[in-house]
Amino acid sequence: MLPATSSLLAAVVLFYLGATPPVTGTLRGRVDVRQGTADRDRRPNPADLGMPTPIGPVDRRSVVYLDPAPRGAFDERDEPRARIDQRNEMFMPHVLAIVAGTTVDFPNSDLTYHNVFSLSRAKSFDLGRYAVGKSKSVRFERPGIIRVFCEIHSHMSAFILVFAHRYFAVTEPDGSFRVDNVPPGTYSVFVWNEALPLESRRVTVPESGGEVELNFSISRR
Repeated sequence: MLPATSSLLAAVVLFYLGATPPVTGTLRGRVDVRQGTADRDRRPNPADLGMPTPIGPVDRRSVVYLDPAPRGAFDERDEPRARIDQRNEMFMPHVLAIVAGTTVDFPNSDLTYHNVFSLSRAKSFDLGRYAVGKSKSVRFERPGIIRVFCEIHSHMSAFILVFAHRYFAVTEPDGSFRVDNVPPGTYSVFVWNEALPLESRRVTVPESGGEVELNFSISRR
């Protein structure tokens, strides 16, 4: 269910129960990722030598989130399944953000075998090799950042960010983001990007709610 639809349904239920829906706000804006001069002209990293080039472009989006989150932000309920496809020897999407307790499906859409695995502390797994048309899944219970690889194709990688709350968003292709249903208060908003230092900024959602605009412009130092 879409966030806007969920919010509307909750408001209707509260109306019929005679209760006033809580006032919340929305954080919206854009993350502008710039490539610095130092990054363009940097010397080769020995760890990069010999690594194959991915087939096609990699979509490296950012994740915007609140930390710490508002109290009572996480409610226990069944989460909808998420999906990371394997297509053209790439993980799609390259960056996925989910709530703890979500199950992620890893279908194979390539005409070759894949073997999805991770050695990350938050979740370690190895799905073994499986062919086109097959799919395997993993349930992610603990918050953290999980780096995903393919044992057969070393250039394939993806990131899964698992949160203990719902106040996060993956940026759109143009860098825009939107985090809904944020209670009034002052928060630290962080921007994570695999190629950039972690960026943060303080923001206040007024007691009256409404939309608060917050833009980031970050680059490699």
